[in-house]
Order: sequence, then structure tokens, then C-alpha cells
Amino acid sequence: MIARCFIRLIRQHYQDMEISRVLTRRPLSSLNDFPLSDRLTNSIDQLIDDADLIVECSGDVFHGTEVIERAFEAGLPVVTVNAELQVTTGSYLAGKGFITEAEGDQPGSLAALHEEAMMMGFKPLVYGNMKGYLNHDPSLEDMTYWAKRQGISVDQTTSFTDGTKVQIEQVIVGNGLGASITKQGLEGLASTNLTETGNLLGLMADRLGHPFVDYVIPSGYPAGGVFLVCRHDDNQREAIEYFKLGPGPYYTLVRPFHLCSLEVGKTVRRVLNGGGVLLNNSTAPTLGVAAIAKRAMRPGELIERGIGGFQFRGEAVKLSDNPDHVPIGLLRKTALKRAVEPGQMITFDDVDLLPSRALDIVMQQRAERKATVVHTPPVSMVPVGMAAVGG
Repeated sequence: MIARCFIRLIRQHYQDMEISRVLTRRPLSSLNDFPLSDRLTNSIDQLIDDADLIVECSGDVFHGTEVIERAFEAGLPVVTVNAELQVTTGSYLAGKGFITEAEGDQPGSLAALHEEAMMMGFKPLVYGNMKGYLNHDPSLEDMTYWAKRQGISVDQTTSFTDGTKVQIEQVIVGNGLGASITKQGLEGLASTNLTETGNLLGLMADRLGHPFVDYVIPSGYPAGGVFLVCRHDDNQREAIEYFKLGPGPYYTLVRPFHLCSLEVGKTVRRVLNGGGVLLNNSTAPTLGVAAIAKRAMRPGELIERGIGGFQFRGEAVKLSDNPDHVPIGLLRKTALKRAVEPGQMITFDDVDLLPSRALDIVMQQRAERKATVVHTPPVSMVPVGMAAVGG
């Protein structure tokens, strides 16, 4: 859906841009109804040879990583609509080439709102997402019904419903914008009034002593946007109250929509015009997304998929506290080596992961983090000083 809508957008509203190639893993003959079907290819080489910029929107951690590494070898910048990839291999990739998440999905929309807030002098304290509905363990029957009704896949519907996607989205925001979390899995406050909830979140941030990411579950107002809870200079308080943002000291800035593929073009334009990274997972992440078991499982049980599956869901965690957790984005056709209980966090000792480039990257970063912890000197010694990738 993202690739189709993005192509239509560029063709109709960006006359100075051209979709040169569209990479797909499906048989080309099965996509006759795809817009610009004559540009479809199964060849990564052909995609790269014909592009000045790659838009990666497959939603696939493993395939997306392979394509992006190939794009970097050719010196191409990459715009992603793939937060799942960003929180799994994105930090490694950010050190190898130009990669940014696009505006449109919630992380990019929060990053854009952050830029606007900073230019107005606000100091962000809380980066907030909105979740319309949450069920940590939905049934296959319900997910099949909603997937058909909404025109998206069952695994996407499931990852949205069980909370995995919002955890992923907030982790990339936290890593990219330098915020943390209050606890594993986030707070997820119920909210009937966003201003009042924002005031509570702002107070929590002040007590915590640093910005954090989280989400709310609205009731009585739409859940389609993102928000920031901020402070501002005391000498601006009267003006800001006059501007209808309340008496302070906390101010809630709301972006009441995120339009996914319709906004990706803005980030493509930004990059082609020489603009910097809007958001990525940073080269020094502090947060990850762990796999949490939804039910009891036996040794030898096959995990078909982690994100969007019915065995696990994702929760935001601090990397420093959970060095052995398996990122949920790595769980694909994975066998359990040990029994698992409901609510258990999966570690590398629990599973037998298939070899992949994504796994190599994660294990390399894991080893580097452990080495940094082991070899960090005492404090007293530290010196002070356009092609689209479809499914």
C-alpha cells in the first residue's frame, strides 16, 4: 500500500521527480495492476543503477537491510518507511551511509514536530504517540477480520493491535532524539484530555530528569496524531497563554494527523535539496525492542515471525539493562531451544536463529556494546572537553 500510494503521489504532484524502478520479490506477471508496472524489477542491481535515491518501504528487516547496504555501496542516500528495520539494524546502517526515516509515519511526524518546536524555542520533555486500540494478545480470527476490512496484511494488523508497532516507533524516536523510557513497555496512559495528560507526563519528565518517549490511549478525542509535551522560557509565559496554549509550565503541541505515504515526498525533497537526516536510530542507541512471549511454548516450537505474530509481542527496553535480549525484528522462522512462559523476555540462549546479514549486524553491535561496558575507563580518567522498494 505504501509503495502504491507513494508512486501515485510522485507521478501527480512532484513533476520534477520520476519513479525509475520499483523493486519487488513477487513475480512481475502477478502485478499487472500495479501503477507503473513497466518499472517493476526483481533485480537490486537494476534498481540501484537507475536511481539517485532509494525509498525503502518493504517493512522487512532482512530484505531491507540487504537493499540498503547495496545502495550504500553505490553511494545512494536512503529514505525509509520501515521503523522495524531502523530499530534492528538501523544504527549500524546509520554509520555506513545516509539513512533517514520519512515523515508521515508517527516517528517521522514526531521528528518534524520536534524540529518545529525547537525553532520556536520550546524544550521537548515528552515525545508522545497515540494508540487508538490495544489488545496484547488478539486472536487470529479477529485479526483476519480487521485486516480484510482495512485492506492491510494480518501481520501488520496484529503488530498494530498488540502494541508492538507503537513500541518500535517510540524506540526509534527515543534513540534518534535522545530520549529514554520510564519503564519497560512504556506507560501507555489512558487519556480523556490530552492537555491534562500532557501536564502529568511533563511532571513525570521533570522528576525523571530527562526527556522520555511514551504513548497515550485516547478516549473522547481522535487518536490519529502525535504530540510533544514541552517547557518554554518563563518570560514567554504570558504570551504563550495568550496564544491559547494554557498557563504552563507544560505545553502540549499536537500534530493531529500522520498521513504515511502522502508525506514521504516531503522527506525525499528534503534529502534531494541537501537537507540532513530527519530521524534515524542513531549510531549510539540506548533503547531496543525485546520479544515478550504471549503464551507458554515448548522446546522445538517454530516461531514463524516475531513482529505481527501470535507468539510474541514487542516491548521497549533499555539496552544497558537487557544486554542479552533478542530484538523482536530478528525472529523469523526461528526454533525455540528452551521452554518459554507467558510474559518471558526472549534471550539469545532461548532460540536458534537462522543465519542472516541482519543477525550478523545485531551480534556485532551487541559485542561492541559489551566491550564498551567492560573497557570504559573510570569517570576520573575520562577527558572533559527514487526508487521505491515494495514487498
